[in-house]
Amino acid sequence: MLDYLISGISLGSVYAIIALGYTMVYGIAKMLNFAHGDVIMVGGYVSFCSMSYLGWGPLPAILFSILVCTLLGITIERMAYKPLRSATSLAVLITAIGVSYLLQNLALIIWSSSPKVYPDLFGGVEPVMIGETRLSFATIVTILANIIIMVGLTLFTNYTKIGKAMRAVSEDKGAATLMGINVNKTISVTFAIGSGLAAIAGVLLLASYPTLQPTTGSMPGIKAFTAAVFGGIGSIPGAMLGGILLGVIEIFAKAYISTQLSDAIVFGVLIIVLIVKPTGLLGKKVSEKV
Repeated sequence: MLDYLISGISLGSVYAIIALGYTMVYGIAKMLNFAHGDVIMVGGYVSFCSMSYLGWGPLPAILFSILVCTLLGITIERMAYKPLRSATSLAVLITAIGVSYLLQNLALIIWSSSPKVYPDLFGGVEPVMIGETRLSFATIVTILANIIIMVGLTLFTNYTKIGKAMRAVSEDKGAATLMGINVNKTISVTFAIGSGLAAIAGVLLLASYPTLQPTTGSMPGIKAFTAAVFGGIGSIPGAMLGGILLGVIEIFAKAYISTQLSDAIVFGVLIIVLIVKPTGLLGKKVSEKV
């Protein structure tokens, strides 16, 4: 049982890191970036090509992947979402779906649909034994990365100038503009951070589940969005809590109920939580002035 719990926390940590991209963009720009899952896929392919074709080590390949995804996030925001700043939510949603399909089809053209096996990043490292429980190094790194990212991001938003600007924009864009905050720059930084984290999440996901194809980011992206809603979209601690709980529920559902029904169970739990608490576990009610 402990094995399943640790596996669930590890998978949930990946969901949590991905969910941060959703929750930050929604909290600050009030838009849902459904292309976020495909940025994970791009990050996976960039690091894969860097290691397999260019002969780079894992660390340079991961750093290059983060750089490419960060620039990709900024480009997507500037070209697809910035012109729609005053548009309806439906227009933004349709655009996000269009960007998602664009990235997937570009990946099909560049890398083809045949799955690729991601290199073993921690092949030479022995698993750690805790009693009779066997912990792979990838699992340990994933959980630690999640904790470090969550703590770092919380400190960043609370104590840095740009972090405080992000919080101000999330509260009231108009008031933030009057206070001299560059709203467009702040939203671009948010997309950059979220996309950089997506690259890290992609590498961690592929370290444990090494099959890489153009649709690799689709289901993790949907589940991470579910985790963000589960924990309370717009809340950084909520993304962490929602991601970990979702991962644990999924692994236990696969182990004790049914592999085929695990996804249905995950989404069913989300529906129940939202019926009981519509804002999510750590979400806050927002009163709107009429």
